[in-house]
Amino acid sequence: MRKNEPVTAIDPRFSEPGAVVTSWDQTRSVIDTAELFWITTVRADGRPHVTPLVAVWLDGAIHFCTGAHEQKAVNLRRNTHVVLTTGCNNWEAGLDVVIEGEGVQVADDLRLQRLAAAWATKWDGRWQYEARAGSFNHPDGRAALVFSVTPTKILAFAKGPVQPHSIPIPINGLSVSRRADRERD
Repeated sequence: MRKNEPVTAIDPRFSEPGAVVTSWDQTRSVIDTAELFWITTVRADGRPHVTPLVAVWLDGAIHFCTGAHEQKAVNLRRNTHVVLTTGCNNWEAGLDVVIEGEGVQVADDLRLQRLAAAWATKWDGRWQYEARAGSFNHPDGRAALVFSVTPTKILAFAKGPVQPHSIPIPINGLSVSRRADRERD
């Protein structure tokens, strides 16, 4: 097991008989290859705000960017709780991943440069940013804030007959096992 790699666990109460644990490598593969995530933030009045975006995994966290005046950035100024979801819309196959945590703005230009390089690998390379002045900068001059979410919980929902269900959960650099999917908290 690699350092700080999450431990995966299964909760038989919410899994089919014979189900097996989804490995962290399988979960990471879905995260790394996802072209699109759905982010959920919380508005000032408590209502959820959900929107699609591109995100990248680097250094044990998921990262996304947004304009300073977009709804998700406005929401994160008041409430840092965030959920990012990816997977597929098939009922009988696939793996859906839900990442919970707090969105923390990244302003360090060296870290932003590493993140910009990671973004350039998404899709067909169209996500090109210059990291400077604590943000991503588009070639046309627009700036984007970058946020990092170190997971407090990750749920992986495998679909189809006798598929694995698990939760890898990195918390503060430690590997912790928790109750498996369809958690009701």
